[in-house]
Amino acid sequence: MSDILREYLPILIFLVVAIGLCLAMVIGSLVVVKQRPDSEKVSAYECGFEAFNDSRGQFDVRFYLVAILFIIFDLEVAFLFPWAVSLGGIGLFGFWSMIVFLGVLTIGFVYEWRKGALEWE
Repeated sequence: MSDILREYLPILIFLVVAIGLCLAMVIGSLVVVKQRPDSEKVSAYECGFEAFNDSRGQFDVRFYLVAILFIIFDLEVAFLFPWAVSLGGIGLFGFWSMIVFLGVLTIGFVYEWRKGALEWE
């Protein structure tokens, strides 16, 4: 049992050091800097002007489509680099797996295109 605990000791030390550093920074900033909040500093910042509607209002569907588009290209880039580096070692199975993955992403891209997410009025 002690061997298992010994393996997790570096993780525990890392967590203690990380939490200690976070607390030291927060407490240090509270101690060193004078706290002078005013109405401008504590107000909600929304693109440089005051909020004019309820924050729980519905967004236009194009915002969601742009988020999907970002995820499509972000995932593609995140997986293409390691795949390209290890292509020689993963063989045909790895090649066709990535082709299927890119096909799914292409279907998502075509969906976005059809919905008009790439055209702004």
